[in-house]
Amino acid sequence: MGKAERVTIVPSTRAAAIWGSATALEDFRCNYGVDRAVHPALTEAGLTLSGFGDDGELRIVELPDHPFFLATLFLPQLRSTPARPHPLIVAFGRAAAR
Repeated sequence: MGKAERVTIVPSTRAAAIWGSATALEDFRCNYGVDRAVHPALTEAGLTLSGFGDDGELRIVELPDHPFFLATLFLPQLRSTPARPHPLIVAFGRAAAR
């Protein structure tokens, strides 16, 4: 099944502005990850590595010059409810409405 994991969000990133917190508890349904050996290549290609699990695994990346490009290895919809929507879903909706 799934698991919940703490994600540490890098300060001064779009993710930090969206979550408004240094950490978040997020739900995962897989064990996939990004090989740490490719982190430098991702950064060189223009991605910002903006969230990491407690084990140092990459969990959030973003393209800072894009109107809204933020990718996660967790499923924000699993923590979202109509009464309390996930901050990433709210931010996406606001970006789409512009």
